[in-house]
Amino acid sequence: MASQLVCGSYHLSLELPLVMGIVNVTPNSFSDGGRHFDAARAVMHGRQLVEEGADMLDVGGESSRPGAHSVSTEEELRRVLPVIEALADCGVPLSVDTVKPEVMRRAVAAGASVINDISALRAPEALVAAAESGAAVCLMHMQGEPRTMQTAPSYGDVVKEVRAFLAVRVAAVQKAGIPGERIIVDPGFGFGKRLAHNLALLRHLDTFRGLGACVLAGLSRKSMLGEITGRKVSERGTASVAAALLAAQNGARILRVHDVAATKDALAVWAAMEG
Repeated sequence: MASQLVCGSYHLSLELPLVMGIVNVTPNSFSDGGRHFDAARAVMHGRQLVEEGADMLDVGGESSRPGAHSVSTEEELRRVLPVIEALADCGVPLSVDTVKPEVMRRAVAAGASVINDISALRAPEALVAAAESGAAVCLMHMQGEPRTMQTAPSYGDVVKEVRAFLAVRVAAVQKAGIPGERIIVDPGFGFGKRLAHNLALLRHLDTFRGLGACVLAGLSRKSMLGEITGRKVSERGTASVAAALLAAQNGARILRVHDVAATKDALAVWAAMEG
């Protein structure tokens, strides 16, 4: 695994886990119910997350919750571009959460330096757009598509299958000219996985470090935590921090979270214990 993550002009050390704060600019996000759908509110939220210690921000304009439908390129651009432009001076790398090549290009031009793609750059022209951008890329595994992915997810060996998929995608982006220090892999917790699949991936997260890329874990407030605790989305903060800490202990170097301050505190205690 690379010792640093290169995102445009940013060079981030991976010695300790990085915290990526989530900025949803959607009316139907599973976690915040569209509270930051307005661009001005989304920008305020992003700046608050930076104050809380976020090392990166992930801005998304299209919901990927189970059952979600896609939005047009024009609508997604309308949602994310003003937020990225306004946060470009916030002092941390900005990630754009999108599957659309045109959104990737426009977002990077507006100030984003990470492309976070739940389809792992498999859309036509996505790989070209990413390679030309100079941005870091996050390649995620998903079985199916958001609209149908939780209908009947099935695996023989979820860890081996997800790792094999990501290995193929890492090889593809490297062939396109994107070096390992610009590559992030995400096993896709909750994206076409049942609870048992998610727990197996969390237990064996260190397996993905062998792909030569930085490992991202996105467990924050997800339904798997609701299944474990019986709590609704708004009450999953404690479980989310616990899951993030377990992911860090098992090899994750980027934690994509809603609760930045609490996650940073937990990581600080862990780091102090580890010396």
